[in-house]
Amino acid sequence: MAAPKKGRRQSAPGKPGRSLVFILIALVALTGGMFLSGHTTPRLGIDLAGGTSITLEAKNEPGQKNAINPANMNTAVDIINNRVNGLGVSEAEVQTQGDKNIIVNIPKGSNEKQAREQVGTTAQLYFRPVITQAPGQPTPEPSTSPSSGTDKEKDKDKATDKATDKATDKAGSPSSTPTSQGRAVSEALKADPTPSASDKAKDKGGKKDETPKPDPATAKLQEQFTKLDCTDKKARAEAGRGIKPSDPTIACGKSPDGKTWDKFILAPAELNGKDVDDAKAAINQQSGGWVVNMEFTKGGSKKFSQTTTKLSQQQPPQNQFAIVLDGEVASAPSVRTTLSSNAEISGSFNQESAKDLANILSYGALPLTFHEQSVTTVSPALGGEQLKAGLIAGAIGLALVIIYLVAYYRGLSLIAIASLLVSAALTYTIMTLLGPTIKFALNLPAVCGAIVAIGITADSFIVFFERVRDEIREGRTLRPAVERGWPRARRTILVSDFVSFLAAAVLFVVTVGKVQGFAFTLGLTTLLDVVVVFFFTKPLMTLMARKKFFASGHKWSGLDPERLGAKPPLRRSRRTAPPAGPVDPKEA
Repeated sequence: MAAPKKGRRQSAPGKPGRSLVFILIALVALTGGMFLSGHTTPRLGIDLAGGTSITLEAKNEPGQKNAINPANMNTAVDIINNRVNGLGVSEAEVQTQGDKNIIVNIPKGSNEKQAREQVGTTAQLYFRPVITQAPGQPTPEPSTSPSSGTDKEKDKDKATDKATDKATDKAGSPSSTPTSQGRAVSEALKADPTPSASDKAKDKGGKKDETPKPDPATAKLQEQFTKLDCTDKKARAEAGRGIKPSDPTIACGKSPDGKTWDKFILAPAELNGKDVDDAKAAINQQSGGWVVNMEFTKGGSKKFSQTTTKLSQQQPPQNQFAIVLDGEVASAPSVRTTLSSNAEISGSFNQESAKDLANILSYGALPLTFHEQSVTTVSPALGGEQLKAGLIAGAIGLALVIIYLVAYYRGLSLIAIASLLVSAALTYTIMTLLGPTIKFALNLPAVCGAIVAIGITADSFIVFFERVRDEIREGRTLRPAVERGWPRARRTILVSDFVSFLAAAVLFVVTVGKVQGFAFTLGLTTLLDVVVVFFFTKPLMTLMARKKFFASGHKWSGLDPERLGAKPPLRRSRRTAPPAGPVDPKEA
């Protein structure tokens, strides 16, 4: 028995139906997730939806090294995000890009000048003594003498003041925002008492508040305070704007329950953010609750000691100091004793709110400044035109590819077109889901990347089809040709897609701005190309090879052996025996 001849091993057909079912399940799951999330269209970038995009570049302060790190950048993002929200803009986003850039995207054609003023300057953190505190709604004009209610309110303040240590943690569910926390300090800073109605009555009666400094609130400031409505986002943003640190001001801050707002009259700043050396969220080992530990610089410790000495001798709310970031009170703890280099702020914190307040306090000590690198403003009309132009370009590119496939591959073009549709469906659903999950926004360069991906995907089909045709030209039938051509085509497709993905990854890492949208889309579609070719195109080709239309080499199948110039099958003939009888000798 003759041993089988060695040769190229033919790949097994496998079970193509399973791969097609897998793709179908993936499409159904992604589509279902898209509708369940409530997002049925991809998020559009500024250049397509319209709006303002600001790129900020972080710089180290003089003498500071390695200050540009993820922790500092994330803190800066939180602060800038609060500023953008203060503009009253919906769907605005602030995110890091690369190692030292922050991108601020404000859609819907917002005011560019106002946006640049808000995000293009360094955040201002100040510690100001509290003169007056009241609920955030506008204060009504007094009609009668408040003397009858004053005594009761005084008793209430006194009772709250005594029960502070026990009642702080039972004051209700804590808010995740830092402004609603930090109302008490262990052993030095006690829980913030409820707003004193007696102080409001004194304000209404026109009496001067006793302040840590001999700088009372002026009549104009008192009038602004009375009219201030902290429930209005625009009013909160405008409160105290343009006031110097050395002047008294008004400000808003979240109340202890985190659901309502309080308003304040604040004395001139005693310390600023540069006086804070560090702030960290930690767990108090005795109480088991979350606290925020502050450390001050040498100069800050001296100023903080002088300030807390004065405040500890005052009555509520004038024994409080407000931590003011960008004109908004983040916290207003009260002081009971003199503090110097360290302070521990406690209250109804959870882990998130404690870290938020620590980040706010740390921001003033960040050795970073931000420089405006670029500003782009696009009107919604122009964005719509660019989106329309991109879609038209994509449709033209797709139409040209389909025309080429139909003209050259005929019946095989049906497999290629079906694969393109599956790839397009996967790309669309994934991009739509990436919007709410990782804030991916489809910009014009990303649309260009998707258009380029049409050619990359079609190229994979062409490589596979040509390998199958080569096998048919060698005289093989379709089913063996598909299985023998696939290993060679697979290697070529993987190498080609690897090079494309590597280029996209390098481009994404080394660039910033909108170019990253192109790189991200190119990389995503390259990965999807591999998935579609392996789990859809090849299994579908295996199934079609069993159909008579393709297997018989119909002239419209694209696999006609005669049209391809196939060689006839090689057949070996038996050697005939030499004729019997004498053979004439050859003559020399």
